[in-house]
Amino acid sequence: MKVEKVKNHIVAWLKNYAEITHVKGFVIGISGGVDSAVVSTLCAETTLPTLCIELPIHQAQNQVDRAKNHIAFLEKKYTNVSSLCIDLTSVFDQFTKQIPPHNDNQLALANTRARLRMTTLYYFAGLQGFIVVGTGNKIEDFGVGFFTKYGDGGVDISPIADLMKSEVYELAEVLGISVDIRKAKPTDGLFGDDRSDEDQLGATYDEFEWAMLETEKGNNPEDYSGRKKEVLTIYQRLNKINRHKMIPIPICKIPSELK
Repeated sequence: MKVEKVKNHIVAWLKNYAEITHVKGFVIGISGGVDSAVVSTLCAETTLPTLCIELPIHQAQNQVDRAKNHIAFLEKKYTNVSSLCIDLTSVFDQFTKQIPPHNDNQLALANTRARLRMTTLYYFAGLQGFIVVGTGNKIEDFGVGFFTKYGDGGVDISPIADLMKSEVYELAEVLGISVDIRKAKPTDGLFGDDRSDEDQLGATYDEFEWAMLETEKGNNPEDYSGRKKEVLTIYQRLNKINRHKMIPIPICKIPSELK
């Protein structure tokens, strides 16, 4: 990948989109992970107002520290960057008190965290005439569907959704993202513990990149054995069950003769 040219292309794309849609700036949720670090830096590079919001909910301290350090890095380097920290822990806790108890609600509550964050980002975007910028990469958004519908998937634009995770890391290095962030194991941070994306998905992003390319070639798990067969099986299963996240909302078309 021609990293410098890709960086310049995305920055120009962001700036052009803002100009033609007459929005005043960008809002990004900062998690302490590489994707949000890269996207927020790309937005900052446009010179347009860029609001970075940290949204902890029972967050692991190392994630909080990485997010704070990245925001400090941006504010020191770019005069157009501002930040907020909105601790949603009490909001989330109050929500959990209002819903009936359930023995198997861990995933539903994890997704609720993501949706609370989305609501908060749009609140501040609405106040200032900004747009919410997505931080999903190609594997997450179009490969395995590893995002929350109307949570971190609820965004206005997606600047890195055509980049593989490995390409995001290449950009991170060029943009000067801290080594702590670049070396941290990827996690969605939605469960309040240290589980990684790999723990949840059953494979690494490098493995999923391979599986995505193999699937595009028309290859199936039966074409392989061992770990490759296992990874391709996982990828194709996740791609299938999460397809509803990746396609437009289905609309029931009414035949003209019925109207």
